[in-house]
Amino acid sequence: MIKRRTLAVNAPLVDRLPPEARTQRRRLRACHECDWVSALPPLNSGEKASCPRCSHVLVKRHRYPAQRSLALAIASLVALMVAVSFPFISFTVSGVSNRIELTQTATTLIGFHQPVVAIAVIMTIVVLPAVYLLGVFWLQLGLLRDRPLPYSRDIARSLAHLTPWMMADVFIIGALVSLIKIAGLADVQIGISFWAFCAFALLLLMTSQSLDADWMWFSLEGEPLAPEGTQTGLPAGDQGLTGCPTCGLINRLSPQGRGHCIRCHEKLHQRLPHSLQRTWALLGASAIMYIPANVYPIMTTTSLGISSPSTIIGGVVQLIQMGSWPIAAVIFIASVIVPVGKLVALIWLCLVVRRSSILNAQSRTRLYRLTEFIGRWSMVDVFVVAILVALIRAGSLMSITPGPAALAFGSVVVLTMLAAMTFDPRLIWDTPLPPRNPLLRRKAATKEPVDG
Repeated sequence: MIKRRTLAVNAPLVDRLPPEARTQRRRLRACHECDWVSALPPLNSGEKASCPRCSHVLVKRHRYPAQRSLALAIASLVALMVAVSFPFISFTVSGVSNRIELTQTATTLIGFHQPVVAIAVIMTIVVLPAVYLLGVFWLQLGLLRDRPLPYSRDIARSLAHLTPWMMADVFIIGALVSLIKIAGLADVQIGISFWAFCAFALLLLMTSQSLDADWMWFSLEGEPLAPEGTQTGLPAGDQGLTGCPTCGLINRLSPQGRGHCIRCHEKLHQRLPHSLQRTWALLGASAIMYIPANVYPIMTTTSLGISSPSTIIGGVVQLIQMGSWPIAAVIFIASVIVPVGKLVALIWLCLVVRRSSILNAQSRTRLYRLTEFIGRWSMVDVFVVAILVALIRAGSLMSITPGPAALAFGSVVVLTMLAAMTFDPRLIWDTPLPPRNPLLRRKAATKEPVDG
């Protein structure tokens, strides 16, 4: 049972009164994954509202959401400043030493003619997280003053688009793999920056999880009435409506199935335009790039003047030979199982999307959620290369250079992430085949939500 708590009377308005306490109207939402229209119940801190049709979480409440997010964002920014200001990792071998800072994991790649990979690394671990945290700070500061600051709506709209591309937590895993790879070859010392970045990755995750988008948008722009005649227990598309993927508000679409959200001005479509065609194109491109990503070396190690190129699979084998079975398993899962599994899963979803029943639509939606969640973890190998290339620079004694597979594999990760984003899971629920079970068939005919 969830313990119900009340907020302090002297708390700021944004924290003291949740949306349900500031309006007497029913607040309706259309699920982003199955298009089912539901009415949000009153929620206390620690509670959440889920779609009755597909169990997608529509709203999740936190205690003191604005203060919590602001405090976490400030702590994250402080940790990031420490992480970029002090040494990250250093190593010593045969009297030769080298020390790197966090940003050198990206800048060193430019010297090896890998500017695209360098930009991807610095953007995902420093730039985009910093922009996200500054945006959260700007928004919550304005809300706590009960006067939203300029451009708050545009900043709030951008936060949801930035979240998938922040990979500080993935970079930490890459750093740990790198340390294990070189621990037997040299003396490694971990700097203050490493621990600060670990704290930053944790705080960044907590900040993104603490952001209550429903509460934030209500505090910024209020909540206009749902279009007249909106019915719960029916798909929004059948009523000429759609839910905004950014702020959640239900909007009426034009006869052509397009429009703009009246609250956040996001572009709206009944279904993502050419969703399957775009997904197929991105999957085809990622499948093509996956071939050179595995055929060509991802990095080349030079030791005592002897160069040894290493592919992704070769790196896994090397870790096994070193006895690092857990790390080898992490690399194999992240670099082989996840990309291939994601390609296969999305291809299968594209093939069967028009042949769904009510029951298997639920399992296919869960599969889609899984593929969308795990995709970015394949960047571990790219981060390992970035760290080792920057750190291991001792001339002919020992050095590591990036291979052409680094760019190809990074392209695979980005393309599969984009493929998952362009796939519209609501297509799975459009005109599902009637179930064989008589009870489920009767519920489907009366448009009742089906549990389980």
